[in-house]
Amino acid sequence: MTISQNRCIVTSRIDSRNHSNFIDVSKLKTSAISARGVEMVYQSGRQRYVALKGIDLDVRQGTIQLLMGHSGSGKTTLLSILAGILTPTSGKVNLLGKEITRMSRKKLSRFRRDNIGFIFQGFNLFGALNAVENVKLALEIKGIRGKSATNQALELLNMVGLANKAKMLPRDLSGGQKQRVAIARALAGTPQLIMADEPTAALDSHNGQAVIELLCNLAREGGSTVVMVTHDSRIQSFADNVTFLEDGEISHNPI
Repeated sequence: MTISQNRCIVTSRIDSRNHSNFIDVSKLKTSAISARGVEMVYQSGRQRYVALKGIDLDVRQGTIQLLMGHSGSGKTTLLSILAGILTPTSGKVNLLGKEITRMSRKKLSRFRRDNIGFIFQGFNLFGALNAVENVKLALEIKGIRGKSATNQALELLNMVGLANKAKMLPRDLSGGQKQRVAIARALAGTPQLIMADEPTAALDSHNGQAVIELLCNLAREGGSTVVMVTHDSRIQSFADNVTFLEDGEISHNPI
């Protein structure tokens, strides 16, 4: 995939919130994500594998944070922990001022629903639902229903260039189209935190560029915080911060 080297430029509003709710990102000083001493150890019988080793990381609100490194470096594990999908063996993670590592499963599930949008590399779409229904379901889970949910779902699909595929089932979509549906679904309800695992991996250059610019605009105008795992060094020009991981540790030398 070819990605433009130019940093994204905010040109338009990209969600349905009232304009007065938008945040001047340049004035933000708060930390949206704070991880301290995060370790992840997998144990199987006598075998012990240390995936993460004492990770400290801070991500300011309204910024784009990249996690990069070779396969097996621990970046996807770290993303999953920051998103509250995995619980670390030790250490603490604070999201939006709340320590999620001490939350009950019920509270954590509710917190993720209300505040985090996920973009999975494997799409994770419901095969029996068409594109607009997949996005609409995410909105309904967040309490947005009826005509409002349908209209917002269609708007989100339009943002990722799939307005003409709204009624198609996942089996009738290409890999890149499925990924764009998954991205639209992740943006449902305008989450404060967006966690993305290789969001452009299945996209061509044109659609990859559009998705990156969309994520940029969410951060620059909307104040959302984006954490993205990627292998593509060309996306670095869009990021506020890039963290390289190697063998489960933060590398001080770019890999």
